[in-house]
Amino acid sequence: MANTDKRENWLSLFLIFKLSKLTIRKINFQVMKRILFSLLLVIPFAANCQFKNTTKMTHILKNKNLEIQIDLPLGNYNFSRFDWTGKITSVKYKDISVSGIERTDNEDDNKHGKGFYNEFGIEIPIGYNEAKEGEWFPKIGVGLLKKQGAKYLFTESYEIRPAEFKVESVPGKLIISCQSPLVNGYSYVLRKEIELTESGFVIRYLLKNTGLKLIATNEYVHNFLAIHNELIGSSYILKFAFAIKPELFDASVNPEKKVKVGQTEITFNGTPAEQFFFSNLNGNQNVDAYWELLNTKNKIGISETGSFKTSKVNLWGWKHVISPELFFDIRVEPGQEMEWSRTYKIFEIN
Repeated sequence: MANTDKRENWLSLFLIFKLSKLTIRKINFQVMKRILFSLLLVIPFAANCQFKNTTKMTHILKNKNLEIQIDLPLGNYNFSRFDWTGKITSVKYKDISVSGIERTDNEDDNKHGKGFYNEFGIEIPIGYNEAKEGEWFPKIGVGLLKKQGAKYLFTESYEIRPAEFKVESVPGKLIISCQSPLVNGYSYVLRKEIELTESGFVIRYLLKNTGLKLIATNEYVHNFLAIHNELIGSSYILKFAFAIKPELFDASVNPEKKVKVGQTEITFNGTPAEQFFFSNLNGNQNVDAYWELLNTKNKIGISETGSFKTSKVNLWGWKHVISPELFFDIRVEPGQEMEWSRTYKIFEIN
């Protein structure tokens, strides 16, 4: 805004100078044309700068080690899958990126996941089965979606009525809340707090059931990871705090056999050209919500620790990204609330 004010002051002085040197009767056509031309050049540029300043949709948390970029609710990604509150799009540790994107084969990366996007109800959002075709149901963190089809599909693009969002910024922290209207007995308030730490960040959630029916669903962070933009391969090691049980997986997609499943860790014998996916790595057991990804080439590691036990751990990835997912089960009675958190640490390794 300061630059805009300077341009407008300069423009006023410029016009006063011209008009003081020339009386109205002496201003000829060529002089007037030059003045108008200058005016047309400056005003649109100033107006454009003002527009950009008043529609800023990105917030940055930064300290000596970290820089976290967060898209605000109505900025960039605005589709029906991922939560709009606190969309962490990128994280850098000492200028080294540790976050990636879902796809590299799409011109508009705002249509897909990136960074540390999270999602509520990937399988069945609350109220979907009760809604009739064409009626609205809640998608937590997004708003109301219009039902289409007998089965919910997270890959579909549903018509959206956005929720009511509020944003509060304090030093080292961003707080975003989301409030839903009452639809078919369901409503809620979601509050997400993203706080920067010395070498990481914490995401804290509070979900309050303001409706008339039980809220039973789950939430996870997709964790699109790529350290220093390096392709997935032999320099990556993904570790868990539980015994991996391939015989109990719900799904196992590893077409090139480049993903090696060990007792407590995942490694690679090459760069997968095709997508890989494993569901229920923990074999239906409640385990500590923890993973740790190491990159031996760049000597950087990142970990996530949940404040909860998890009953479901999935893993998805591609040649450019790897995504461990810790699911949190949600069950909130009307008038009650639930809190949980996820703590991320980024560190150097020997």
